[in-house]
Amino acid sequence: MATYEQLSKSVIEGNLNQVKEQTRTLIDGGTNPLDIINQGLIAGMNVVGARFKNGEMFVPEVLMAAKAMSAGIELVKPLIAEKDLPSIGKILIGTVKGDLHDIGKNLVAMMLESGGFTVINLGIDITPEKFVQAVKDKSPDIVAMSALLTTTMLHMKDTIEVIKEEGLKVKVIVGGAPISQDFADEIGADGFAPDAASAVDLCKKLLGA
Repeated sequence: MATYEQLSKSVIEGNLNQVKEQTRTLIDGGTNPLDIINQGLIAGMNVVGARFKNGEMFVPEVLMAAKAMSAGIELVKPLIAEKDLPSIGKILIGTVKGDLHDIGKNLVAMMLESGGFTVINLGIDITPEKFVQAVKDKSPDIVAMSALLTTTMLHMKDTIEVIKEEGLKVKVIVGGAPISQDFADEIGADGFAPDAASAVDLCKKLLGA
């Protein structure tokens, strides 16, 4: 019988097949599905987040761990009623107009999901209008925008302006290589995160979780 510790360890190692196997064993053994997620899968991802922050793990390893964790969650999800899946808040994430980078953004999305948030990933090259429409359709608590180019980062400002013009009550956070706290303050964002692990902390802080 697999244990939560073993499952966490497989997540940390990014061993997708092992995570699936151990998750199935726990399910077959009648383990509480929420405990499998919280004490096994997410517990492992929390270690990954901390190591990533300390520079002990790097993006490719974190992505592998996140993929392994997601595979485990997919197996457990059908056993849990939507209402029971804990969610701290809803986050809409996307890379701004003209920017086609998505590794960093996807990493943030995965880390947010493992941190207990519901994440709607809009993808790349998202115009201010698309962000606004998605806010109206999905009613998120936070909009997270990413940019990796100095030429596209100004679209963050445009997006924030359109959100304000429309009178939408939503917090906006920004991130990406060229972005700084000063830039975030300048464009009126509610927060800035230098990396994926910090983005999770920032969202929790903004929502008082």
